[in-house]
Amino acid sequence: MNQIRLRKFEDNDIELFETWLYQEHVKKWYTQPEEWLNEVIKRETDFLFVKHFIVELEGKAIGFCQFYDYAFGNEIWHGTMKVENAFSIDYMIGESDYLGKGYGTQIILKLEEEIRTHTKAENIIVQPDLNNKNSRNTLNAAGFLYDSINDVFYKSLSNI
Repeated sequence: MNQIRLRKFEDNDIELFETWLYQEHVKKWYTQPEEWLNEVIKRETDFLFVKHFIVELEGKAIGFCQFYDYAFGNEIWHGTMKVENAFSIDYMIGESDYLGKGYGTQIILKLEEEIRTHTKAENIIVQPDLNNKNSRNTLNAAGFLYDSINDVFYKSLSNI
């Protein structure tokens, strides 16, 4: 299997990212494209706590991903999960030709590697839409466990 790599999101990626946000397979999960665009535009100011990446395969941009310290995200979907030293991730494959080929799992594992290398995270927590079976299956394939009480996928980084 070809290996993907993550590179820092740059200004010249905004137009491609916007194109992906309106692709049929993306827009049903990234339902507020203006907010996503605003975030990447302000990634060096208001959203400095989020680390944004473009996913590349053999030099071709095929997707987007990011990670952030959950405590800085002002989100409340974690239920009773511990959020101290917890990070969360978002990911997408924008190019439809690359769907269903295992790249989603590679993206998640690369994000995990980035988090391990650059943070003191103890856990990664994620809450994909209940109907997003592909994302849920991808998280399982990447070694995440499902907490049905909180409807959250999680992976402990401290025991690995």
